[in-house]
Amino acid sequence: MTEILGVDIGGSGVKASTVDIKTGILTGERKRIPTPQPADPPSVAETVSKIVRKFNWNGPVGCGFPAVVQKGVVRTASNIHKDWIGTDVKKFFQEASGLPVCVLNDADAAGLAEMTFGAGRNKKGSVVIITVGTGIGSAFFIDGKLFPNTEFGQFQLNGEIAEKYAADAVRKNQDLSWKKWGKRLNKYMHLLQYLLWPDLIILGGGVSKKFDKYIKYIDVKTEIVPAQLLNNAGIVGAAIAAKDCKVA
Repeated sequence: MTEILGVDIGGSGVKASTVDIKTGILTGERKRIPTPQPADPPSVAETVSKIVRKFNWNGPVGCGFPAVVQKGVVRTASNIHKDWIGTDVKKFFQEASGLPVCVLNDADAAGLAEMTFGAGRNKKGSVVIITVGTGIGSAFFIDGKLFPNTEFGQFQLNGEIAEKYAADAVRKNQDLSWKKWGKRLNKYMHLLQYLLWPDLIILGGGVSKKFDKYIKYIDVKTEIVPAQLLNNAGIVGAAIAAKDCKVA
């Protein structure tokens, strides 16, 4: 099977499409449903089921999920309902949809897509993918191998959690100029460099489309490039992760 349904569950929207996992190209219309509020387990599971029905899908499903996910179980809830902690999200989604489902951290999903088809393709050494949106997500690869569930957006910066200081949602909510926000992001990039010294940083999320607006304010030595798959990265990466998915 080369076509898989990829689902990207975000803080504001649940996006999905069928994906050719050999090319990374979306093979169907990209659909979006607003993330239910509150984003508790039953509500999100129903939204995933609704997405499956919209595509009339009857095969493996890959889901990028905004939390640490270990062996199918949710361990954190920075940007989702606290009821998710301790929930077997893989089993929950499988029961709701009746299909085999693979669930992984949403930034890890985006990272898989970028390393397979995008800006990180064939890159050796250490690569960090940072997704900047409602929060700050991260994916860390060494010689193309994923080190899962990193939470680099939770680093302390200026006395608070980094994503509360430098996420794109902060820029929008505080009506920051690109210059002011770019300087905040620069502080975060310096922290990443100081702690990790990666060979490459790939900036993803919605702000990757506006790279030229803020890159002039970032002066770290590490090479920084925009993500190439833009907002489709989470969908594509989730589909890639589900290629060997089986019902638990």
